[in-house]
Amino acid sequence: MPRRLRFDMAGNPQHVIQRGNNRAACFFAEADYAAYLHWLREGAQSNGVAVHAYCLMTNHVHLLVTPATAGAVSRLMQHVGRHYVNHTNKVYRRSGTLWEGRYKSCLVDSEAYLLKLHQYIEYNPVRAGMVAHPEDYRWSSYRHHGRTEDIAGLTHHPCYERLGASSQERAERYRGLCDAILDIKALAEIRQATNQGLVLGSERFKDQIESATHRRVRPGVNGRPRKEGNVTTRGEQYGLDV
Repeated sequence: MPRRLRFDMAGNPQHVIQRGNNRAACFFAEADYAAYLHWLREGAQSNGVAVHAYCLMTNHVHLLVTPATAGAVSRLMQHVGRHYVNHTNKVYRRSGTLWEGRYKSCLVDSEAYLLKLHQYIEYNPVRAGMVAHPEDYRWSSYRHHGRTEDIAGLTHHPCYERLGASSQERAERYRGLCDAILDIKALAEIRQATNQGLVLGSERFKDQIESATHRRVRPGVNGRPRKEGNVTTRGEQYGLDV
């Protein structure tokens, strides 16, 4: 069966997820997280990708990025993956696959969903029960957006910039937005669009992308519908899923 083509358009944000093979750990020590972020910054700069938000979990990675050109996100992930796998193989004297196949991604409607994606990504450790508040988790971008901590390699999206005229004002308003917990419907939409490689956004945005690409942008109707409210998997209970 041929691989589904990713939606990859210059100037459009993407939510990217990459998981460890068989949901196994891909970070083993603090130095590993720091190494990944180093190559993420390096690869983003060399490939023309703006990184807006990130969260490095024990066994998977979330990124919110905007490429300047088509194909730039793929080149970024190849750069980070190659260098990080070499790092883990050398440090831990291992070999074999680290990542679970291809990364997954979806195109994001910046006006309707970008700040929701910010919150979704940065609250991952809270939903996994690892910390009580996102600012307590070191390996995400929350403390930059919600507490004005300087984190190298991040680029504010215009949607975040419009929250305020100063870093303090933006952080305060962002914290206010994050006080409203994402509802079940929003969580389900984000997970479905990312895992199926579709488009996350308003119906108007989806129509625009469908017209431009001549491809299906919405989930199909095959399969048994999920029961309302039943969106938590066993893996999510242990911080293993999105």
